[in-house]
Amino acid sequence: MFTGIIEAKGVIKTIAAKGTNKTFWIESPITNELKVDQSVSHNGACLTVEEIKETAYRVTAIEETLLKTNMDNWQAGWEVNLERSLSLGVRLDGHIVQGHVDTVATCISIAAKNGSKEFSFSFDEKFASLVIEKGSIAVDGVSLTIFNVGKNNFTVAIIPYTLEHTNIKHLQVGNKVNIEFDMIGKYVNRIAQQKQ
Repeated sequence: MFTGIIEAKGVIKTIAAKGTNKTFWIESPITNELKVDQSVSHNGACLTVEEIKETAYRVTAIEETLLKTNMDNWQAGWEVNLERSLSLGVRLDGHIVQGHVDTVATCISIAAKNGSKEFSFSFDEKFASLVIEKGSIAVDGVSLTIFNVGKNNFTVAIIPYTLEHTNIKHLQVGNKVNIEFDMIGKYVNRIAQQKQ
């Protein structure tokens, strides 16, 4: 369980395909605080630390994860947003994020807004009922508030601090991002569907 408040950025050092899986070595400033078997959110996807060597650690994405995220397109040298799992007794500054990516969305526009930036994304319309005005969403693991909701699109505003401390500053129109819809919204949506 995560909060969507990014702790650090890691850099992908190497990528290796193993059958239908991909293994990534990530170098990060929090590596010395990690332990093998620990869960870490990588651009919003929960992966298990398998091995640690000096300033880098290894994680593996299985086929299911590669199909539902943008990880299959990752390249060595790219930055990823990192967050360790939530510990009891700390403030929940973002929203409840499971690290289970639902789908990918495509960046369709970027607008500078006198110090901040607005990013708009399109997504598969089948998820439309999970996106609400002023609702929460995790974009590449970052907890954000949605506005300007359309049938298959939404916009988020990014403050300068978030731009500086996440990989969102590298986003360009056409890039794909990992999306996790609000867990509470998903449960409410499921209950409503079952009652119909």
